[in-house]
Formats: sequence, C-alpha cells, structure tokens
Amino acid sequence: MGSQLLLILVIQCLLFLISFVSLSTSALCQNDQQLALLHFKQSFTIDPIDYCVRSSIYHNSYEGVQNSYPKTISWNSSIDCCLWDGVTCDESTGQVVELDLSCSQLLGTIDSNSTLFHLSHLQKLNLAGNRFDGSFISHKFGDFSYLTHLNLSSSRLSGCIPKGNQFNTFEKSSYEGNDGLRGYPMTKDCGNGVSSQPPTLEVLHQEDNVSILYGFTWKVVLLGYGYGTIFGMVMGSLMLLTRKPFWIIRIVEEEGYKIMRKGNRKRSKTPRSGRRRT
Repeated sequence: MGSQLLLILVIQCLLFLISFVSLSTSALCQNDQQLALLHFKQSFTIDPIDYCVRSSIYHNSYEGVQNSYPKTISWNSSIDCCLWDGVTCDESTGQVVELDLSCSQLLGTIDSNSTLFHLSHLQKLNLAGNRFDGSFISHKFGDFSYLTHLNLSSSRLSGCIPKGNQFNTFEKSSYEGNDGLRGYPMTKDCGNGVSSQPPTLEVLHQEDNVSILYGFTWKVVLLGYGYGTIFGMVMGSLMLLTRKPFWIIRIVEEEGYKIMRKGNRKRSKTPRSGRRRT
C-alpha cells in the first residue's frame, strides 16, 4: 500500500515537472527577437491625438475606438517578449510569428533600417491605425517570406507597394486609407514613369477636416435665385409706389412715353379702309 502511494506521488511530480518545462519553453523568447522589438518600440513616440479613434469615427466604425490603446507601453526586458501585448511566438522555436500593433497610437517613421525587418519569421503583421507620416513603404516588407496576413490600412504610408508572391495575394483592404500608396492592388500605378511622391499636407489631413463647400448643391443656388427675385420685386414695387429714387422713376416714365409715341405714329401712318363717297 505504501509503495503504491509512493509511486503515485512520483508520477504526479513527473507530470508537474513536464508541464512546467513545457510552459517555460513555450514562453521563451529569443534574445534577438526581444531586442528587435524593443528597438522598434523606441523608434516611436505615443501619439497624444488618437488618430485611430478619429479615423474610426470619420468612417462610422467604432471597432478602432474600442481597441485603441498604446500596446507597446507594457513592453520591457523584465518580461518574456512572447508575453508582451500584441506579440505571439512560435511555441517550439520562440520566434515572433505574429505582431498586432493596430491602433497603438504609434507616431514616427518606418524606414528600411527598422528592426521590424529582423522579425523574419512573421506570418501575421497588423500596423493599421497608426501615424507613420512621411514614411515610404519599404521594399523590405517583401522579405517577409512567411507572411500570410498584412494590414497597413490608415497608417499614412506612401510609395510603391513591394512586388512579390505573397504581396500579390493581399487585397486592397490591406492598404486602404493610404492615399500616397501606389501599385497593385491600388488604383494608382507605379509604372510608366510615374514617380511615387510623399502625400501632400492636404492628403494627410483630408480625414481630419471637412470641406467648407460640403452640402453646397444646386438646390441652394435655386433657393438663392428665388429669394433674390422676390426681394427685387418687392423693392421695385416700393420704389414705384413711393416714387423714390426719382431718377429711376423718370427713366421708366420716359421709356414708357417713347414706347407710346412710337405706337401712335404707327397707327397714324396705317391707311383706313372703307367705302369712298360718290
């Protein structure tokens, strides 16, 4: 009986050790991946104006309002990077395979030297709803050979979208809200000598401002003409009744008199018809 209890205790201890080792192994982040993420975090500041919330309200979508917060604030070296907000690692290798920093209030630029491109095992990348003002979309995005999901919408990127096997499969929704982007699947073409220029200030702020001419339609024009005609008729009647100003009344009377004289002259020149007296 005592030996059976001892065997049960030994088995439970072994199961506990196996589960502990598996958990610690699955949460183990590679050192180079952690450094790359920390450097990527340091290349941005937190946007005090939540661009994602404003953009969501502009497009009548409140998904961004609910999910918008600075995810990178919780990132620090004392915690395994696989446990960081927005980061998902491969359980067996510890490589970062998913990075979701959508609506994270990131403000800054992404260039070809960004440590983001050190995460070569990325399969899913979501950077939507941040402000990468003045950033050209780097050709190094095309180096993510394992990438199956991409979302760069409403991130104020510009330039030509990289060409590659996986980039040919991404839909237009992956890039929507970036008027400076060109190439497939966007409507603007990079070829035929058309150079990609950074978006103008007007383009960058078109979602933040409403045109002062919005709502100015032909109905308003017709309404203005109608009121103007009525106002003119009323004022004309008042002037004729009060005989003020006199110079207008005089002009009207003189023109009327001339018309009457011309009519009388025409009638006087017309021969009268009738029988002659014998």
